[in-house]
Amino acid sequence: MPRTFFVTGTDTDAGKTFVTCAMLQAAHQEGLKTLALKPVAAGADETPEGLRNDDALNLMSAMSVELSYPQVNPVLFEAAIAPHIAAKEEGRRITVDRLTGFCRGALMTRHDLAFIEGAGGWRVPLNDREMLADLAKAMNLPVILVVGMKLGCISHALLTVESILHSGCQLVGWVANQVDPGMSHFQENVEALKHLIHAPCLGVVPWCSDDQSGNAVASVDLSSLTA
Repeated sequence: MPRTFFVTGTDTDAGKTFVTCAMLQAAHQEGLKTLALKPVAAGADETPEGLRNDDALNLMSAMSVELSYPQVNPVLFEAAIAPHIAAKEEGRRITVDRLTGFCRGALMTRHDLAFIEGAGGWRVPLNDREMLADLAKAMNLPVILVVGMKLGCISHALLTVESILHSGCQLVGWVANQVDPGMSHFQENVEALKHLIHAPCLGVVPWCSDDQSGNAVASVDLSSLTA
């Protein structure tokens, strides 16, 4: 049976896309058919094919199932700002119902493993009443948390875990992603989080330059997700 997970982060720069791409590539190496969705993205560049978001394009490059860009990223805003503000500025409205419909349609494509990546952190508003976290709840998706390892990450991670569980969602794992190459006491912070977060650590990803993405792939362990 195919499995789908919602990927969130402790904040905007936690490295959700980087880690999701690593998980997609690791799963592909295991022979799994993979796909990933970025239902909402804010921040786009003009291309010959129209506006495109880098995160969505990176997901498309890393997954093994072929989908069109609108299937992967159905809601795109040009300005790199909070989605609910971008929607208001462009005279558009985002709802959980619409996003759920988009996601369910794309997930009809045959696959073994899928990731739906959020935007920003867990509690990102979509409109006056709904959060992007409500999409994970509406689709009953287990959650993977990407912790951006930097000063202050322990509090950010524990508050996010608390909010995920309070939302009624299941936290099935987390990934420590070193976003600050000079972080002091990196390993000690990782060990503290392993002790405090009652969910499997799916990987500890060291800081990687653009040409070292293979290190990230080797750093994640999906066995608890694919068993």
